[in-house]
Amino acid sequence: MVDQFVLAIFLASLLGFVLLYSLRFKRKERASAVEIKDECVKSAANGECRSKSNYDAADVIIVGAGVAGAALAHTLGKDGRRVHVIERDLTEPDRIVGELLQPGGYLKLMELGLEDCLKHIDAQRIFGYALFKDGKNTKLSYPLEKFHSDVSGRSFHNGRFIQSMREKAASLPNVQLEQGTVTSLVEEKGTIKGVQYKTKTGEEMTAYAPLTIVCDGCFSNLRRSLCKPQVEVPSCFVGLVLENCELPHANHGHVILADPSPILFYPISSTEIRCLVDIPGQKVPSIGNGEMAQYLKSIVAPQIPPELYDSFIAAIDRGNIRTMPNRSMPAAPHPTPGALLMGDAFNMRHPLTGGGMTVALSDIVVLRDLLKPLKDLNDAPELCKYLESFYTLRKPVASTINTLAGALYKVFCASPDQARKEMRQACFDYLSLGGVCSTGPVSLLSGLNPRPLTLVLHFFAVAIYGVGRLLLPFPSIKRMWIGARLISGASGIIFPIIKAEGVRQMFFPVTVPAYYRSPPRK
Repeated sequence: MVDQFVLAIFLASLLGFVLLYSLRFKRKERASAVEIKDECVKSAANGECRSKSNYDAADVIIVGAGVAGAALAHTLGKDGRRVHVIERDLTEPDRIVGELLQPGGYLKLMELGLEDCLKHIDAQRIFGYALFKDGKNTKLSYPLEKFHSDVSGRSFHNGRFIQSMREKAASLPNVQLEQGTVTSLVEEKGTIKGVQYKTKTGEEMTAYAPLTIVCDGCFSNLRRSLCKPQVEVPSCFVGLVLENCELPHANHGHVILADPSPILFYPISSTEIRCLVDIPGQKVPSIGNGEMAQYLKSIVAPQIPPELYDSFIAAIDRGNIRTMPNRSMPAAPHPTPGALLMGDAFNMRHPLTGGGMTVALSDIVVLRDLLKPLKDLNDAPELCKYLESFYTLRKPVASTINTLAGALYKVFCASPDQARKEMRQACFDYLSLGGVCSTGPVSLLSGLNPRPLTLVLHFFAVAIYGVGRLLLPFPSIKRMWIGARLISGASGIIFPIIKAEGVRQMFFPVTVPAYYRSPPRK
């Protein structure tokens, strides 16, 4: 009886021990599984395991927080994307360009819900342009009759505008702005997985996201792997700020057709007027040894409107003279899975027409609409194929503004060639005619009518008008020869720009297969 009792206790103890051991083993296994889950996060695209410490939970990384980067961050963040913005310097920029937003750009800003970023920065309304040549001037108004009364151009301090947009983007809980310098793109098997960057303290970090958008501006060091950069520097701007003076035509940009190239004036606050003096080529007089001040006083000052002369001389004497190269670069992308270029890193044009921000904001609207139907951005090859349509859909606005900027700059520059002189005078006289001859070109310049064909028609209408001026009332062999050279010169100006933009995408976008790309099915 005792033996049976001992045996029962022994068996019960053995069973209890086995149960206890198995329970403890399962608990360890479960804990181990949680540990592994914490240490790595699997990518839905390829199932690879990455250390959590090196994993950025963003859907999109944006390199650069200028006009394009900040506006894009807010736009994608508002759509529910987790956005990580890495900007080299988050302090307020101090630039002499990017200060005039055309009405077409303002409409895009409204479409993105960012128009309130222009409040509280003393932005000035712009209603058109005044064009000056040889003591004569003509006023060209934006065709705004069909739009809301708030729609017009805006001019402002570039840095204030950017800071306002950064603050608006950072106010969204799913947008992270970080100061850091991106050194390279992280590439695996031809797909961009993220970026390597140095933080403000110098620590080297890696951030990952399914989509990396590079918006690091005209001096981009990342564009080479994403496009075929063909950067030209046709001229440089010399920037001054005139204080406490009034423009001949209030709330208008002023363009002086000077020798050797145009001079611009426009308000950037209620008390300041920006002056930009264009100097052809890449070499400018030295500021340090006084050559620049002498050049501005002796060559430029006699050509500006008398109402601005004293303030112009005073601005030179104050000594705060800035220079910046004017860059031009057609969009020539290499579609790359996991990455996209935008803003000045992707496409630049001469800043004479102030179209850069309008193109950037229009591109953001196009990209937003393309990404909206997509819940998952992880299939990089499919996403890349789908986003090829972006390059075609952006063309009407971008190619119109790019072509107009390049063509107008060449026409507005002085030249010893008689045919070029006639073209320049014909352009001034054509715009002075009023009616469709002024509203047509100005609607193109303002971004309100982005139609490349209309641009080409007006450009050659100017050339034909110039030939007509030469041949009437009495044609001669010499005048006919100048007229022929005028048409030839006009063709030589506009056709290379159109070729660089892409004839098919510019005029026949519906024939491009990418135009009809549908979102990946996921």
